[in-house]
Amino acid sequence: MRPRTLDEVIGQRHLTAPGTPFRKLIENDAPMSLVLWGPPGTGKTTLAYVVSQVTKRRFTELSAVTAGVKDVRAAVDAARQQLGMSGRQTVLFIDEVHRFSKTQQDALLPAVENRWVSFIGATTENPSFSVVSPLLSRSLLLTLQPLDDDDIRTLVTRALTDERGLKNTVEIDDDALEHLIRLAGGDGRRSLTYLEAAALGTSHIDTATLERAVDRAAVRYDRDGDQHYDVISAFIKSMRGSDVDAALHYLARMIAAGEDARFIARRLIVHASEDVGMADPTALQTAVAAAQAVEFVGLPEARINLAQAVIHITLAPKSNAVIRAIGAAESDVRSGLIGAVPAHLRDAHYPGAKSLGHGKGYVYPHDLPEGIVAQQYAPDVVNGRAYYEPSTHGMESRFSERTRLIRQILHPDQEARETPRETSQETQRETPRDAPDEGAAATPEAGQEAKAEASQPGVAGQSQ
Repeated sequence: MRPRTLDEVIGQRHLTAPGTPFRKLIENDAPMSLVLWGPPGTGKTTLAYVVSQVTKRRFTELSAVTAGVKDVRAAVDAARQQLGMSGRQTVLFIDEVHRFSKTQQDALLPAVENRWVSFIGATTENPSFSVVSPLLSRSLLLTLQPLDDDDIRTLVTRALTDERGLKNTVEIDDDALEHLIRLAGGDGRRSLTYLEAAALGTSHIDTATLERAVDRAAVRYDRDGDQHYDVISAFIKSMRGSDVDAALHYLARMIAAGEDARFIARRLIVHASEDVGMADPTALQTAVAAAQAVEFVGLPEARINLAQAVIHITLAPKSNAVIRAIGAAESDVRSGLIGAVPAHLRDAHYPGAKSLGHGKGYVYPHDLPEGIVAQQYAPDVVNGRAYYEPSTHGMESRFSERTRLIRQILHPDQEARETPRETSQETQRETPRDAPDEGAAATPEAGQEAKAEASQPGVAGQSQ
């Protein structure tokens, strides 16, 4: 079912539509060097094949998983020989080009520079990090998008009727077709694999037949509609509400429905800081580790790592002090409260800086036994603003007391500290003030007492 012309290509209209740079290159039979970046099953190999078909060029394919420098040089030599004997150009397609080492990618440069081949590299990784700069700068970078549901539907329907496919010998129920589209997850190759497996030995595919073929349970879940947003919303709110069983249910539901595991991992990372924060700082570590496991291991095994992170985050004590703090700080910045950096904090390393007074009067905290200096850090316009207001939940209760003591040292002359208006996405209300801040030290002597208390081993140990 691989397309043979650009008009047969499903999806990627931003690349194949008339007038696009990619289409002009093909229609004008121009020399080219391309890097195709996109998820699996979006048509990278297909586009390379179509280029060779439309331009009548030889098609040579190498996989970076198995090929080495020797294979690359042999392919280039064969292309040069063909070009010299017949004038026919060669499309050299390197699949998974990001798996090539720097040396292997460098071996392609002479062939690309001298137009001995039309190089097309395919990668699922960001080329900015996975493809060497000399090769990337000589290539046109084309980004492919996952196929949407309509694209997958068109692809499956074509496979059911086309002479190269099932030739109208198999029918599929509407429900089964929609379920197949969900399971494909934007991957055209996967949708054809599932269709082929379900069509073996039958002329009619229903949901039960499809389930047996792909060994998945049908789950009512629309990845792009209300169900998608309802389920992810319920998932997050269940974790916020500390209902571990409900959270695990929604996790299983998303995985079974073919939700992108990376999307789930990203939500866990956000939630770990947004709703747990300093009440259990290790929750973020667990969420990040789960996201790394998704990349390294992949599904289905990574579902265990995701479940571990969900359990940790759900059962952790909750605090939204972190998101309220950054929201309040951002609100002040947007309101124009952006003062000059105090002179004693400015960079004094470049020539002439000291003559401008930069760095003058700065006290290095490590020179003092307490490790805390009563000097101004914030610009005048926001000096004394209290953005972070710790809760009394979990480990954050320890940070609450230490924050109070440090603020007494830094601002000994302030009886009350200003708390800015909270403007986070979750709450549009004033940030509450903790009672201890209202009793901040009003004299230098009280500030020295607070400094001594903050430097005691017991308090320092609590802050670790």
